[in-house]
Amino acid sequence: MAKFELRTVAKTTCDLPLLRIYWYDAMRLGRPTPEQSALADSNDIKVRLGQINSAGEQKGVDALIITDLAELARNHAITDAVLLSGDEDVRVGVVLAQQFGVRVHLVGIEPSRANQSRSLMQEADTTTEWDVSAIRSFLAYSPPSSPTANSAVANSGLEALIEPMITAFDPGTLATLKSHFASNSQVPSEHDRPLLRIGRLHYGQSSLSDPERTTLRRTFMRLVLAHS
Repeated sequence: MAKFELRTVAKTTCDLPLLRIYWYDAMRLGRPTPEQSALADSNDIKVRLGQINSAGEQKGVDALIITDLAELARNHAITDAVLLSGDEDVRVGVVLAQQFGVRVHLVGIEPSRANQSRSLMQEADTTTEWDVSAIRSFLAYSPPSSPTANSAVANSGLEALIEPMITAFDPGTLATLKSHFASNSQVPSEHDRPLLRIGRLHYGQSSLSDPERTTLRRTFMRLVLAHS
């Protein structure tokens, strides 16, 4: 696993006792994933989690890295830090740690010059690059399935969630919707809002992509027109 490779890099670079491994990630929907929780249960690992906003962007993760680097250095808890990152935003954390006498060793993934900030690399005391053989020791890549296969998996169970919504319509509402969809593919706003809530529940996300919204609305329209 990656944590064992990190231990090896730390031992090779510093040859000092390991304090602990800090693992930074972000939570979706305000709670850890099963994988994040399992990692937090591991020995010598502290999982630090930011948030994922409605645009799918990580927020607060860089601040956690910077704060931990600065505080550990200020409290003389570490003399060396091994940092696996490429984000220029964490450079300030490197500078702060160095000001307290900590040496910072930056680790990148081949080709690191293509995915790491040059200024971050220049700021670090040493740089190390994981090559393909090192990555393959704990990480495997599976090519994405065909769009058809992905769609079938992502949309399984969607009809079962939408059907109760349609069943609850009174005959007049259902007739109005059928008439509407005969000439218009847009879902009326009073039905679109609860439909989007169903979509967020189904996909397990706080926001939906354009293709997901399209699939959701087309499924709704198809079920309405097919309803007797």
